[in-house]
Amino acid sequence: MDRETRNAAIAAAWILLLFGLAAYFLPTIMLAAGKVSTVLAVVIAALFMVGLFVVLWLRGRNQRKKGL
Repeated sequence: MDRETRNAAIAAAWILLLFGLAAYFLPTIMLAAGKVSTVLAVVIAALFMVGLFVVLWLRGRNQRKKGL
């Protein structure tokens, strides 16, 4: 495994770990936000889903820019 492949694997592991933890706590966060406002709970869930795709899109764009 060369350096660039190892760095890509480490970055992917961090992304999965961070979004996995966020997904684990998302129901609790949504229930707490739902007590304040149901719209707020929906916005939090939407931001989580959009955030995941944005991070993956930016990562792919960066990899294409580097020519990998």
